[in-house]
Amino acid sequence: MIAYWAILSARFRALLQYRAAAAAGFGTQLFWGLIRVMIFGAFYQSSNAVQPMSYQDVVSYVWLGQAMILLVLFRPDVEVQEMIRSGTVAYEMLRPLDVYLVWFTRAVAMRTAPVLLRAVPMFIVAGLLLGLKAPASPQAACLWALSTAMAVLLSAAIGTLMTVSMLWTIAGDGIGRLVPAATFILSGMIVPLPLFPDWAQPVLNFLPFRGLADVPFRLYTGHIAPAEGVAALAHQLAWTVALIALGRWLLVRGMRRLVVQGG
Repeated sequence: MIAYWAILSARFRALLQYRAAAAAGFGTQLFWGLIRVMIFGAFYQSSNAVQPMSYQDVVSYVWLGQAMILLVLFRPDVEVQEMIRSGTVAYEMLRPLDVYLVWFTRAVAMRTAPVLLRAVPMFIVAGLLLGLKAPASPQAACLWALSTAMAVLLSAAIGTLMTVSMLWTIAGDGIGRLVPAATFILSGMIVPLPLFPDWAQPVLNFLPFRGLADVPFRLYTGHIAPAEGVAALAHQLAWTVALIALGRWLLVRGMRRLVVQGG
């Protein structure tokens, strides 16, 4: 495990160097967060129907989404993608390390360092000035922290699965465009999942994507009660284990049939 920790640490420190990009991303997310808050404000003011979430909870949900957006903004590991495209991925098979764990470790670093660079200032600004409220209770805060950690692992499992899929494609750009769009909708990043129609709720609650954003955010606001938090965490864990198992299986199959273009 020392080797994988070294990979995680090195990758984490390398990604922390992109502070200018993080500052630009923070400004962009702040701008779009304000727009989304105004849109939901107009929606709540124009409707007399009873909504499944209060407006204050939705505001906090939006700002949490803007802070943690890179957990859901999926893209394959571009360095591994280039290794697969060029054929140098064969060297990965020669190292005395588990290839899947190496790629998974890199994915975890990709979903922690950039998120921290943007989330910390977003929490400060949104918490002081823009309506992001504190966790509903100490229990909600603890469950949110655990659920966010599970969301990192779940996101890394999905991202690694996308990277593994590159073994069956030439460019891999298709999945890198389709998955983020679907994930943004199904995770609650665009519209909080409780605001979706009742007929869609069973599907949304079953799919793994709610564990990336909806579950942590609703635990934070108290919309998911602490008594229901264990079941929500179990849902995240089950999908993480299943996607890791699927990714490992596909990687073994892909490595057995690996053909490097050009010979």
